[in-house]
Amino acid sequence: MSATENAPTASEYIVHHLGHLSTHHQDKIVDFSILNYDTIFWSVFCGIVGSLVLWLAARKATSGVPGRFQAAVEILVEMVEEQSKGIVHGDRTFIAPMALTVFIWVALMNALDFLPVDLFSGLFRLLVGLGVAPESLADMHHRVVPTADLNGTIGISLGVLALMLYYSVKIKGLGGFLHELVSAPFGIKMAPFNLILQVIEFAAKTVSLGMRLFGNMFAGELLFLLIALLGSMATVFGVAGHLIAGSIWAIFHILIVFLQAFIFMMLTLVYVGQAHEHH
Repeated sequence: MSATENAPTASEYIVHHLGHLSTHHQDKIVDFSILNYDTIFWSVFCGIVGSLVLWLAARKATSGVPGRFQAAVEILVEMVEEQSKGIVHGDRTFIAPMALTVFIWVALMNALDFLPVDLFSGLFRLLVGLGVAPESLADMHHRVVPTADLNGTIGISLGVLALMLYYSVKIKGLGGFLHELVSAPFGIKMAPFNLILQVIEFAAKTVSLGMRLFGNMFAGELLFLLIALLGSMATVFGVAGHLIAGSIWAIFHILIVFLQAFIFMMLTLVYVGQAHEHH
């Protein structure tokens, strides 16, 4: 059998790269029993790397002339502090560090999209070829960008929802929070409608926060795959298009990666800041 016969079609190539290393195949639209191991691994990995970076910055901080690493971290800290100061009116001893952690964590997860799309599939095939891994590894699904997985982004959004509820109760008290649920925005006489609107508002904030990040990163990942397919065309147009389009999109994607991390951080601050406000 020739190599051409073994080569996947364009659709098979994309479907394979968009598949997850999961506990089992998903047959339903919603199945909470499935765990995407690749999303979990890379999310935790980026969280550890981000925490290590901040820990090293704090450990090596000096009151003298800062080095480049310390200066870069200080710029980030000052940026987040200024944003949190203008949005959250209250105690920010936890909120500002939380926002900084969210920004760095999401930015690192987004930045994994800069890795070549065929890096891990090529690595798996190499390991199989060397005889150090089973043949099934060559066809294993693996997605490296956690924020291109809706499960990952909704999971982070649920954490933000928990913070919104926590600060709503902490700032207003349990009684004040429950009273606000049934009295805002139309007054206590419209309590059932107020409660429905409040529940919808919390759900909309959570879903939109996760969907916005997922949509942007999934689209970016899909474009990288389509550009990679151009390189498979044995023509001048295919090779030139692959190099030119790939370079342009990679440069533009740098802005998207950090912009989406900034937007996610800002919306987190806005939602937590709204929990501090009384209606």
